[in-house]
Amino acid sequence: MVPKSESAGIALTETGSGFIATLSGVPPTEPPSQPAASAKPDETVQPYELPPCQPMAIINFYQRFMNGPEVKPLTPREKARLAVRNVVDPFNAITILGNAAITIGFNSHTAYGPGMHGFGQLVGVSYSQDMTGEFVGTFLIPSIAHQDPHYHRMPHATIKRRVLHAIVQVGWTQGDNGKGMPNYANILGFPIDAEISDLYVPGIQTDLRSTAARVVTGWALAPTDNFVTEFLPDIARRIHVRVVLVQNIINQVAHTEPAGSP
Repeated sequence: MVPKSESAGIALTETGSGFIATLSGVPPTEPPSQPAASAKPDETVQPYELPPCQPMAIINFYQRFMNGPEVKPLTPREKARLAVRNVVDPFNAITILGNAAITIGFNSHTAYGPGMHGFGQLVGVSYSQDMTGEFVGTFLIPSIAHQDPHYHRMPHATIKRRVLHAIVQVGWTQGDNGKGMPNYANILGFPIDAEISDLYVPGIQTDLRSTAARVVTGWALAPTDNFVTEFLPDIARRIHVRVVLVQNIINQVAHTEPAGSP
């Protein structure tokens, strides 16, 4: 006869094992019973075997960067999130800080002043311009016009065709519906950014002629960002550089970079 304490322990163990087996998806095994009189002495109960584990698929993130993104239509909230991500990206910070350091270091007589004070002012103004450009060119205009803020690469076309594509996409891009449309983010975004800059950027001429010249300069330099987005993944692939820094750069220019934005 089994003592009460031992029988209670057996019952508790069976209940707990059944509960755990149910959570894990493994059918609980029945407790072994006394062999029947007709059973053979060498007959044993085969234990339950778990199915073999499938090997985890290894994702080649670098290859995804090389092939370019599979861009899907973005909602206004996603476009806003993309604009914020472009502003706070570390490589954007490196660009702004480096440009400010070079500008103040080589010319201490700018409108921002010399030394760390001038450096800090230039960084603040640069970030203000960057946030304005991202808000207008990545979120506001694309949301109103239903424009896709991404740059769309042509990795399998000829070099001439890709160069032409990078230039044309400054004025003609793709909508949320996948069809071609004017690139309002650049056509209207550059004049809006220039007019807003007239309100707070020190040392610039705010007359109509000077503002128009800055707008035309912005349009003329816009293909530069598209060239980087279009060809940098190919360059990294050809030299077989597989370091984290280059992967992050490729991620920026091939996955999240909106056309015409720094």
